Amino acid sequence: MDLLVDGPDDAPTLVLAHGAGAAMDSRGMTDVASRIAARGVRVVRFEFAYMASRRSGGRRPPPRAETLLDEYRAVLAEVGGRPVIGGRSMGGRVASMIAGSEFEAGSIAGLACLSYPFHPPAAADRPRTAHLVDLRVPTLIVQGTRDPFGSPDEVAGYGLGESIEVLWLDDGDHDLRPRKAVSGHTHAQHLDTAADAVAAFVMRVTGRR
Repeated sequence: MDLLVDGPDDAPTLVLAHGAGAAMDSRGMTDVASRIAARGVRVVRFEFAYMASRRSGGRRPPPRAETLLDEYRAVLAEVGGRPVIGGRSMGGRVASMIAGSEFEAGSIAGLACLSYPFHPPAAADRPRTAHLVDLRVPTLIVQGTRDPFGSPDEVAGYGLGESIEVLWLDDGDHDLRPRKAVSGHTHAQHLDTAADAVAAFVMRVTGRR
């Protein structure tokens, strides 16, 4: 499996999966990965098979998240060590679905998700959080307050596990992009804040602070 690796070879590792519609080397993924790597984390990106097939002209749609668990586990076997796992949007959801068992097995140190899809847009009554309620894995979720996949009020009602910390970025959408005229923040500032938080989290849970 092809991997993209940023950051120092001897640094703690974050495995970062892409979202449903953007490849591992998309601008959004690259912006996030490069920022986290610049803060002393080794960031490993990969692609699920449906996305990789698009490079040769295929247009396979994203499959159900449940069908991607073994692909993510195969990446963990290749990467080795005890990384933090996570991803953006769907990639983070897939990581969260295997985090419990991998943490219990001692093969991961934590979970870091960017823009977690707590529910489909305009469908807060269809949460994707049942597996998060009893999750004991140290977890960081970075979310924009304007994200259509989960707002602060909606997420507060889901009863997430005590191990889960959510960092809310003011007025950020699903790409963590704020409206500067409303929030006073730029997209770059929000990405830097997200990278600061994720890097600090990785260092903490891997014992490398």
